[in-house]
Amino acid sequence: MKRNSIEHSSNHYDEQLFSIDEQICTLLKQRKELSIDRPGFPSEEVLSKWATKFDLYEEYLSSLFGTVRMHDYFKPQVEPGGFRKHLPVLKSAEVDGKFYTVTFIRQFENASVVHLNIDWNETNDTRIDLHLNHNHFALSIGQVYDCRNDRASGSTGNFVHTFIVSPPLPDDISAMTLVFKEYSDVFNDKATGLAIVIHLE
Repeated sequence: MKRNSIEHSSNHYDEQLFSIDEQICTLLKQRKELSIDRPGFPSEEVLSKWATKFDLYEEYLSSLFGTVRMHDYFKPQVEPGGFRKHLPVLKSAEVDGKFYTVTFIRQFENASVVHLNIDWNETNDTRIDLHLNHNHFALSIGQVYDCRNDRASGSTGNFVHTFIVSPPLPDDISAMTLVFKEYSDVFNDKATGLAIVIHLE
């Protein structure tokens, strides 16, 4: 899924702001390192207090910290190109009545694409249940690989999460392990404790 680029106007910049803006960047870096990429979000009470203390609009601060929280969204994205082959996997795990399966991995010249299929007994499901109970997953393979949740789609009884992995996985994946961790929010702040481990040997 391609992300829209953001256009910036560089017609005017007050050089007196440079040292302040550099300090802001320094603080953002420190915040990122301390949060271990899980920045969270200040409470409404805290935002209201800061708005009064620093003479800033509360909605402005809310927007600012909302953007800070989206740090990974702005990471340069690899779009798979140059399809090479499919790697068969056919591995699954069953947890609490849900069947989690990775059937294959698509190999491209610059990336790999992994699909996590989730199936369950849809007898008592409704469209409202599907919407309310749908959580998010993050894929972890190791520090070498960047794993991006590209999209998710599904219907009653089935959901598919698609991940783009770069650099591409080796064609011999027999020694690798895929770990899918579940979160209750899109920013991966709130882990549910569920982890689906798929060993590829």
